[in-house]
Amino acid sequence: MKILKLVFIAVVLLAVSSNMYAQKKMYEMNNTEIDVILQEKSSENLTITERMSYYSELFLGMPYNLTCTGDGQYALYETWPLVNFDSTNCMVFCEHTLALSISDSWDNFFNNLQQIRYKDGMIGMRTRNHYTMADWLPENNWLIDDVTKKVGGNFTKTLTRTISHKKFFEGKGIADLRYVKDDRTITIDYIPFNALKRVKENLQNGDIFAILFAKLDNIFSAHMLMIIEKDGEKFVRESSMSKMTTYDTAIDEWIEKYTDSKKYCGAAFMRVKEELNTPGKIILPWEIKNLK
Repeated sequence: MKILKLVFIAVVLLAVSSNMYAQKKMYEMNNTEIDVILQEKSSENLTITERMSYYSELFLGMPYNLTCTGDGQYALYETWPLVNFDSTNCMVFCEHTLALSISDSWDNFFNNLQQIRYKDGMIGMRTRNHYTMADWLPENNWLIDDVTKKVGGNFTKTLTRTISHKKFFEGKGIADLRYVKDDRTITIDYIPFNALKRVKENLQNGDIFAILFAKLDNIFSAHMLMIIEKDGEKFVRESSMSKMTTYDTAIDEWIEKYTDSKKYCGAAFMRVKEELNTPGKIILPWEIKNLK
């Protein structure tokens, strides 16, 4: 009886502390506080995308910083931290949200994040998934699917571009190009902005998407964003340089903003795999190898 009483008290204290921390935004919490929330939310019967709604909301108002993360203090080039909750950018926001949403502790979040951000979790400039459509999406096909065609149906179009890591790294002043991926010509699906309103009902909570350059021939993605549902309405949640923070926009308003864009042509959509997006599902870092 005494043991049961102690267990009950421990559970109550964990719940109270978690609720306390939940009042804070991500940029107001330390690692220990985030660990408590990860333990608490992972014990609830939530899907990965439901947790994406929860965690991404904690980023609202977070300052934007293009160089918020890098390859760590011992890296040769970008020595910014591997994890940073003081500020974020569009890709880091999506990566952090996704890694938090599949994890049950700070340590597992950290290791899951590296698996999402780097090829096979190997930290370094050459193994980072720099290009959303050419690197990030295919290297994370153990977790997410390209659902652009599923969302867009007959409105879907294609883009073909050549991605060159060698030119990318040379532009950063990197001379050692060993182990760099060969140039690749890739064709992807996308939905033109003027068709998005017609297919928005096919979008789901937690969908990650990229907006695509209209005219550049050496890159696809300009920006990464997320679809969030609140009270039955869809919103676009993003960390953007335009407002230097993370914020929501009603989806119709967001689409209207881009419909006549000359710089961008449309969007490509990604979704957590259906077989993984089940209530209570957590992915442990050592399980990822078997998912690939």
